[in-house]
Amino acid sequence: MVDVAAVREKVEAVIPDALDDLVHLVSIPSVSSQPEHAADVAAIAEELVGRLKLLGCDDARIVQAGGGMPAVIGHFVVDPEAPTVCLYAHMDVQPTGDLAKWTSEPFAATVRGDRLWGRGCADDKGGLGVHLAVLRAFEGKPPVNVTVLFEGEEELGSPTLAQLMAEHQGDLEADLYVIADSNNWGAGKPAFTTTLRGVLDCVVEVRTLDHAVHSGQFGGIVPDALTTLSRLLATLHDADGNVAVEGLVGREGADLDYSEETLRTESGLLDGVRPIGTGPLGSRTWAKPAISVIGLDTTSIAASSNTLIPSARARVSVRIAPGDTSENVWQCLKAHLESHVEWGAQLIVENHEKAEPGIIDFSGEFAEKATYAWTQAYGVAPVQIGMGGSIGLVAEFHDLYPDAELLCTAVGDPDSRMHGIDESLYLPDWRAGCLAEALLLAELAE
Repeated sequence: MVDVAAVREKVEAVIPDALDDLVHLVSIPSVSSQPEHAADVAAIAEELVGRLKLLGCDDARIVQAGGGMPAVIGHFVVDPEAPTVCLYAHMDVQPTGDLAKWTSEPFAATVRGDRLWGRGCADDKGGLGVHLAVLRAFEGKPPVNVTVLFEGEEELGSPTLAQLMAEHQGDLEADLYVIADSNNWGAGKPAFTTTLRGVLDCVVEVRTLDHAVHSGQFGGIVPDALTTLSRLLATLHDADGNVAVEGLVGREGADLDYSEETLRTESGLLDGVRPIGTGPLGSRTWAKPAISVIGLDTTSIAASSNTLIPSARARVSVRIAPGDTSENVWQCLKAHLESHVEWGAQLIVENHEKAEPGIIDFSGEFAEKATYAWTQAYGVAPVQIGMGGSIGLVAEFHDLYPDAELLCTAVGDPDSRMHGIDESLYLPDWRAGCLAEALLLAELAE
């Protein structure tokens, strides 16, 4: 059996430096969706290569495919006969949103109480920090072979990852893939993710006029684009808030009890606002499709006048249930929009980001060792959960390495506000995650 106390001592010794690593990584504004931050994505890739080389990884390097964002691959080879574990995390982050709403500078990580605050500290630079901490703990000589894959475009839906992995298939081959980019069940409650929804984003544009006209002169006889678009978007749900697009796949799931009280606490749902949809809350979140309008291009209130708006656009995001495909969702959504647009308005629908849903069958020897490691680190056994969000690379790994195992772990929790204002990381769980991963590698060496 692994000497848990000895591994714990190794990890605790490097936590201060590993936390400094994480704080520095958060300071790099690697927002992959904004062209003005392309140099920052390149900079964090260079930074990670440098840190891996300091740990003894001589072949750490930056790779790209299809004109996409950079990724980092590196190898720590200790024994060709030993298992190989691939450690994945992504180094790009979401935009900050309104800076005035942050309680501290998003790219200057700040410790307040038992949480670290800053953009990307949970999603997913905390995952990067776990991997670096574990490699530090073993002084660059892990007990099994380790490959690292740090991606630079996960927040874009990983558009070139499939090509990159195909081009470097041999470099990335492993027995176990540890994906540190999910969510725990709660603070102090570790979880392994076994199902994920996919995502498909599209931009829906409605046109009714070739120029704006006076609302008094033509209002009531000429449809404006924003009203037409609003009516079209309203057809995406029924009166209960269930998705009303025919042909989408949904399923039941989630044996874990997820109460409305917990939902309200974690989401910040306002008093009097009801959850949407029907059925168990866990199934609605993890196993059924969801549609949200996440952006709108139209005349702002400040710039508005008594004119009829000629065109308006909305960004529509669909979360794809496990068992469905992005192609089916695209065809069904497009058909729905085309059949429901009113008054003969012109409709343009463009497909953008997409990622496939995933089902992870995590069982057998690796699962047993991971469960033991996480139980020792957290003091409680991990639960298996679904995740409403997307990690498109899960499907890519399944396709390229069908005989390998995947372990989808977490550093964040429901209070982390990933993608939102005041993103944060619960540091006790982050430290436990570092220990859990180190124990797993030691267990695999046994």
